[in-house]
Amino acid sequence: MAKVGRNQPCPCKSGKKYKHCHGRYGGFPGPLPNPQLAFNAAEFIRQQQQGKGRPIVAFKSAQHQMVAVGNTVHWSTKWKTFPDFLIDYIKGKLGKEWVTAEAAKALEQQHPLMQWALRLFEYQKETIKNPGQITSAPMTGVVAAYLGTAYALYLLEHNVELQERLLKRLKDIGQFQGAYYELLVAGFLIKAGFKLTLEDETDGQNKHCEFAAISSTTGKRYWVEAKMRSVTGLLGKTTADGGADDKPLARLIPHLNDALAKPAADDRLIFIDVNTSTKMIGATPDWAEPAMRRLEQFEKKENKTDAKAMIFVTNVAYHREQDKPPAASGVAFGLGLPDFQRPGVVRVTDAYRARKKYVDAYEIAQSFQRYLNFPTTFDGSLPSEAFGGTQGHLKIGEQYFFPDGDKGIAGTVTTVNVDENKKELLVAVSDDTQTVLLKYPMTDDELAEWREFGDAIFGKEPRRTKAHCENEYDLFEFFMDANKGLPRDELLKRCTMVGQDIEKLNDEDLLMLYCEALVSSATALARSAPPQSSRQIQGSGWLLKAVFSSGEIQLWDIFIDGQWAGSKRTEKQCYEVIRNAGLSPNVARQ
Repeated sequence: MAKVGRNQPCPCKSGKKYKHCHGRYGGFPGPLPNPQLAFNAAEFIRQQQQGKGRPIVAFKSAQHQMVAVGNTVHWSTKWKTFPDFLIDYIKGKLGKEWVTAEAAKALEQQHPLMQWALRLFEYQKETIKNPGQITSAPMTGVVAAYLGTAYALYLLEHNVELQERLLKRLKDIGQFQGAYYELLVAGFLIKAGFKLTLEDETDGQNKHCEFAAISSTTGKRYWVEAKMRSVTGLLGKTTADGGADDKPLARLIPHLNDALAKPAADDRLIFIDVNTSTKMIGATPDWAEPAMRRLEQFEKKENKTDAKAMIFVTNVAYHREQDKPPAASGVAFGLGLPDFQRPGVVRVTDAYRARKKYVDAYEIAQSFQRYLNFPTTFDGSLPSEAFGGTQGHLKIGEQYFFPDGDKGIAGTVTTVNVDENKKELLVAVSDDTQTVLLKYPMTDDELAEWREFGDAIFGKEPRRTKAHCENEYDLFEFFMDANKGLPRDELLKRCTMVGQDIEKLNDEDLLMLYCEALVSSATALARSAPPQSSRQIQGSGWLLKAVFSSGEIQLWDIFIDGQWAGSKRTEKQCYEVIRNAGLSPNVARQ
């Protein structure tokens, strides 16, 4: 397939211009590209890579790649990707004298940043087989730690300012850990679309939070605190200022009290990192549930001032296993906020309302999860289109020539859909007389980009919900998005069997009621298949029963004291419901 312009030679090799050959209109011209849809798709792709902060400002001048950061312009002939720039950028910020002084020390005495840089350069030597060419390699802990710091420095300088005192703290091995975690938190918030206001760090007379953050979504202002547990032998800490590694929650409440002791005129965001090794119980880190229980206890018995805060307990463990895939996990807790992130079974409609109410926290969590998706391109375009040497993905509304024997098919692409299981594109191509449906295979790289950016790669309106529904809430959000255009009269007709006075509901509540019913029907249908076997897990007060379809477990039904308490896709999710009901899942399986 080839994208062709109206005045280009026709790909059929007739010698004529495209507009006088296969591009000749015999009737009305086909649909024109929608510039608003194209812009929305491109901006979605850019934001998925760069976040919601200030876009990267970059351009090419002759052989030089130029990048503007704040009020400073940087340039080089060697930068092919944005990470190339970041590696040089952080070296410039640390300074030649500092780098030279650190390099003269024995390796074990060097600053963590210097150790990371050396390890990163060794990793580059191992993975880059053709110097000067773009190479893709798996992300490791040391890449995440070093480039994550460089990216946070860039985001802070480009969106706010980079205070000299923060740089001094970062270069001081005794103060490095605190500055490092504050930088990462600032990066999470900037990528989530928050505008930061830095405090006067020279003011040593008054207590104040690290910085203030204003949400671009809600306009709410928050005071931000960031604390990380010190561990002997890690991030520059010694026996003089570090603690034992085997007590990840030892500083949870002291850090929380320190954060709450600082005055805050607005709502609080408190980040506390447990700085521990990565151990998972199913899909949950082993420290997460004890941390939530300890925070609940603090709220009930120790929160004497009735303070309120959104607390994010994290474990950014990039530095711990530097040659393995980077590990980072987190949980959120609403101190004094009973409708935010509380254990227990809730209706999907209540969960949806809570997510809308606390959308800022949700966007922070999304940014935290995506932080290591560093931009690759300078202009926000897709890596395949910037580096792949091809014309890129098909775009809806553009004209293409599709070879088909001697004649070929020329027309405007009107629809593109992906058959993920078959790794195929289903393409509808229209000219002035007909519409043809074509199939094309997808490469692994093309499929990976579709999974990352969705239908936006084809110029479609970006999908706002998950492509794969992993639980009932994902399914509810999918139904909400799919049915948002239904008129009120139609919704009333479809909800006539609901036993409540639906006429009094507003449009959104009516839509939520309808979509909740769809979710209930879908899960009931999944449970209705007769089980082909009856593997069960039993314990005092509760029972799990496997629901089979085509010989495979599709769902687990949860029964507590003889009553159905819901269904989950994994046993781990079931155990969370059981724990929230005050029962213990630690029983022998039958």
